[in-house]
Parts: sequence; C-alpha cells; structure tokens
Amino acid sequence: MSLRLAVLAFASIFVLQPVAAETYSSEQNDFRLVELADDLERPWGMAFLPDGGMLITEQAGQLRLYRDGRLSDPIPGIPEAEERGQGGLLDVAVDPDYAETGWIYLSLSGQGEGGLGTQVWRGRLEDGRWTDSEILFDMKDKTRAGRHFGSRFAFDSESRLYFSIGDRGAMDRAQDPADEAGRIHRIERDGTVPSDNPYLGDAGTPPTAYTRGNRNAQGMARHPDTGVIWIHEHGPRGGDEVNVIRAGANYGWPEVTHGIDYSGAVISERESGPGVEDPVHVWVPSIAPSGMAFYSGAAFPEWQGDLFVGALRSRLLVRLELDGEQVIGEERLLEDEVGRIRDVRVGPDGFVYLLTDSNDGRLLRLEPAS
Repeated sequence: MSLRLAVLAFASIFVLQPVAAETYSSEQNDFRLVELADDLERPWGMAFLPDGGMLITEQAGQLRLYRDGRLSDPIPGIPEAEERGQGGLLDVAVDPDYAETGWIYLSLSGQGEGGLGTQVWRGRLEDGRWTDSEILFDMKDKTRAGRHFGSRFAFDSESRLYFSIGDRGAMDRAQDPADEAGRIHRIERDGTVPSDNPYLGDAGTPPTAYTRGNRNAQGMARHPDTGVIWIHEHGPRGGDEVNVIRAGANYGWPEVTHGIDYSGAVISERESGPGVEDPVHVWVPSIAPSGMAFYSGAAFPEWQGDLFVGALRSRLLVRLELDGEQVIGEERLLEDEVGRIRDVRVGPDGFVYLLTDSNDGRLLRLEPAS
C-alpha cells in the first residue's frame, strides 16, 4: 500500500462532528470558533499532512490522526515517551518532501542513563502503524528533572530541521559551552550535522547547536517572507521573550533577563548586555507562551504577516503585528474563553487551529465570521 493510501485508510474510526460555533470580534477580522474534537489527552503539537489529514500528539504518549471529522485511535508503534512533569510526547512535524519521503518527526522526553532528555525521532505511517523508526538526536546529559524539554520544530528554506531544548530547570546549563541544554539545534533531516553549523570545530561544543542562552522555547516558526526562524521562550517570573534566531547568537539566559526567580529573588540585574541578542518582544508579567505561527493564508487578509502565539498561564491567543522584525501592535483574543492554549498552527485552508492543554483537550478552528 502506498503512503498516501495508508494514511487515507487509517483515518477511519471515530466520527466527531463540529459543534455550533461562537462568533468573536477582533480589531481587524471577526471570526467564528469551531470545536472539531474535545477528548484529546493533553494535546501538545499538530502537523498537517498533504492529503488534508492532521497529526496530533498527546503528552501522555499517543499520536492521533484527525481527518474529515474523524479522530483515530492512538497510532501503534511510536517511540516510547516518558511522561514526567512537562515531559512526554511533544512536537510533531511533517517532512517538507513528505509526498516523496513519507517521513514524520517526533520530539519527546526519552529515558537513558541519568534520567530523561529530549530526543528527536523520525518514522513513517504504513497500514496504520508507525514504521521505519529511527532516532536522530538523543540528549547526552540526562537528568531526573521534569522541566524545560523545549521540543518545538521548524524547517528552514533548505529543509534543515531546527528544534529547541530548554535548560532542563538548571539555568547555568544554558551558558555552558559543552552542554546541549538551553539551545536551538539544527540538523539535516537524516540526523547528520550541517557543514555550516556555527559551532563546528569548537572543541567540546555540541556540533548540532545553533544558538545558546535560551531558557525554554516552546514556540518556533519560519517567517513566510524572509525564511528566518523565530522562537518564543518562557521567562521565569516575567520576561517571556520573542526572539529572531541567528547562527551562533547568545540569547543571554540567565546572565540577562527581564524576569525574576519564582521565589522573588533577582536572577540578574541586567536586561541586556554586550554580545547578547535582544528580544524583539517581552511579556512582563508572563503569559507562558506555547505554540506560534505566522499568518500567511487567504481566509483572514487583514492578518497577513501577523504572528500568533498561544498562552498557557494567561489562557489566551495573542496576535502580534509586525513591521520587519519589530512588534508594533498586540491584540489579545479569546481571553479566558477556551483555557490554556498549547499550540497554534495555520492550516493549508488559511484557518487558524488551536490545541488546548487539559485532560480533555480540544482541537479548535478559527474561521471568518462571514
């Protein structure tokens, strides 16, 4: 069976009809909010297949397929994720050449010597099962901590795979030259290291590392016009950041920050410094951002080029208006309407899709009001 037919055949099991939609007003586009599914177990990431299907990860370790109003049973055979704290099965991405390769990428917290660490896997769907599974990246210095796995994915214009790893709850790891934590990493789609990665040749430095000084990035997206990768990352108590990713850049954590420790203690007196890349936007107090997407569809023409960010703590959807790499406006949507928003994506249909973070998490869609 071909990959395409296998995916189509698998989307077969439970029918979930959208419920009645509610209409909301925004500064530029009124929209309807449509519920597509409502029984996902702490959904974390989603990715669109070229045949119209959508893959959804659940933090507890399941991968589901949603298509034409149908939500599958968990797909068997996927790599085992250890759910602990913020860990589990996390992001999912579809290969830019999926029609030819069939590759699907997963990030997760995996077991190994010393405890847990962020892992990147790839595999294919064949006859409703995960097959051809192989690990592309396995974090070396694992710990028992259940925090800051990072794990968002993005592909650049050359189809190289970027992924984030947080500081694993030990802030000094983000500035340790030999550590893999607190960074954005870049690999080829087969797991090899690109020949122009910025730290290649630096003795003791992880060759996959692309940046350092990142606390915990849970949003990542490629700008549709410039092709540049953007991220957002959780601050401590205050100081969530939106950053533009540059090869070899240091984003400062914990030597510079706009936030304080959860105890109220000062982490750093500095909000900026020499040799540190400044954020393009900061939230104080924290919104706890998760998931992000640039809008480039046709359904909402007034949102073209805007950046959408989900929020966990603040339970809302943020729309940022941009002028180049500057944020010139912010609108807060759906505040306290749908709960904790874990992921945000723009579909091929131009609609905006959301995942809510709860034991009965929902898949929601923003459509034009008329």
